[in-house]
Amino acid sequence: MRTSPLISVIDDDGPFRIAMDSLLRARGYAVHTFGSAADFLRSPQLDEASCVVTDVQMPDIGGLELQTLLRNQGRTIPIIFITAFPEESVRARALRDGAVCFLVKPCDASTLIGCVEEALAARNAPHPKPP
Repeated sequence: MRTSPLISVIDDDGPFRIAMDSLLRARGYAVHTFGSAADFLRSPQLDEASCVVTDVQMPDIGGLELQTLLRNQGRTIPIIFITAFPEESVRARALRDGAVCFLVKPCDASTLIGCVEEALAARNAPHPKPP
């Protein structure tokens, strides 16, 4: 049984994935990295992920499409977006659709860790029961 939260990092930029893996592991998190959203969606870690950190722009399935696919599957994994190409309309859509944070590359490590902690707290918060 896993004792630390599993953070799934999805980005087509290999060096960025390595940096994120190192940063998050240094903070005590279990980390799985994926070069594409399709790889994540096919992985056994899909059901284990406590939080997703993903790029917005990736080949095939982008971050916003991934967010929609997960929501349509009934998955409530908190998502943090990180992008090198910030657009206000994309940011607004991501946050409207439930993203925890929307960060711009390069982002400050402490800001990212704060977003991960916020995402994990939101995942672990009690959800109100429907009436």
